[in-house]
Amino acid sequence: MALIMSDVDRFEAARPRLEAIAYRLLGSSGEAEDAVQETFLRWQAADVDRIEVPEAWLTKVLTNLCLNQLTSARARRETYVGRWLPEPLLAGDTMLGPADTAEQRESVSYAVLVLLERLSPKERAVYVLREAFDYPHREIAEILDITEAAGQQIYHRAKKHVAGGKARTEVDEAAARRIVEEFLAAATSGRTEPLVRLLTQDAVSVGDGGGKIPARAKAFEGAKAVATFLRGLFKPSDAKRKYIGGAPDMYATTANGGPAVVAVVDGRVVGITCLEVTAEGIVAVRSQVNPDKLVRATRQWAAMDHGEGPLHTL
Repeated sequence: MALIMSDVDRFEAARPRLEAIAYRLLGSSGEAEDAVQETFLRWQAADVDRIEVPEAWLTKVLTNLCLNQLTSARARRETYVGRWLPEPLLAGDTMLGPADTAEQRESVSYAVLVLLERLSPKERAVYVLREAFDYPHREIAEILDITEAAGQQIYHRAKKHVAGGKARTEVDEAAARRIVEEFLAAATSGRTEPLVRLLTQDAVSVGDGGGKIPARAKAFEGAKAVATFLRGLFKPSDAKRKYIGGAPDMYATTANGGPAVVAVVDGRVVGITCLEVTAEGIVAVRSQVNPDKLVRATRQWAAMDHGEGPLHTL
């Protein structure tokens, strides 16, 4: 059936929320946009006048599309070259969704998105709908075609898995910048000792190059091993500059609400390093360098105020 303009407007009003749900579920802006577009096509084909609660209908269609996508994505990731990491989103990206509560901010943090990869698709859906969007268990049960009691059990199990990660420290924008400044100063000092002091003893470092940019699939573990790797990673070289097309400018910003280093060459984001921080120090350094997962960040970067400019150029 053809949609009238008011029906299109109704969908467009729901689009930001749908995109935010899809991104949390899929960890990819491109896949999230595809899921939302498919939801629109189904909305377009539906008898809209007979849909009593459009928001609930749209959420159910989108969530189930994402569940199907997650199931097939797991199979694809078995053949993914290297370590698969979620796509980071820079500050101000509308796809990050609501950030009014601590639960909402944590649900889209890079650390939690990584942890969500350990959950089953249904556990992930229940956790996201409940934690990030505060859906009642009754509505979640209707969306997923399960009983309310089953949904509550799934939620508690998922929350326990996510809580099993380290106790992350929430930081504001000013604190995030200070953390990145300290990290970059240590990483570019040419010595491991300053980095070791910033890292927890069980710190890890891992990167996602998608087979297109060199990135170690197996995580470096332990402060000394991570510091040694990072010292080499942040050491300037002509070979690195030639590989990425120039000398990268290193900026301090936030990605998914946490401290992040953004590497930029001629306006193109070539890497985002997300720092997971606890009260004891930096517990994880995760670098996204797969160019396919930096396209949206590059668009976002072009629209951002870069403040005082780069902290360092490699």
